[in-house]
Amino acid sequence: MRSKIRPLKERISVTIDSDIIAELRILSENDDRSFSQYINGILKKYLLHVRNHPASPDTSDPFLSERDSD
Repeated sequence: MRSKIRPLKERISVTIDSDIIAELRILSENDDRSFSQYINGILKKYLLHVRNHPASPDTSDPFLSERDSD
């Protein structure tokens, strides 16, 4: 029987607005996932979207705008 190999993980530190953290904690609990698992899942889906829908040179990423990024 083959064992499933988990992807390597690395611990990082990021700063996230408190209101975003509060909402993500609720969503992760509702999905019965840890906070870290939930954020990892969001980032994976975002990266998949970006790979499948590359922005053209004259458009910005629809998920991010200049005023939203700090």
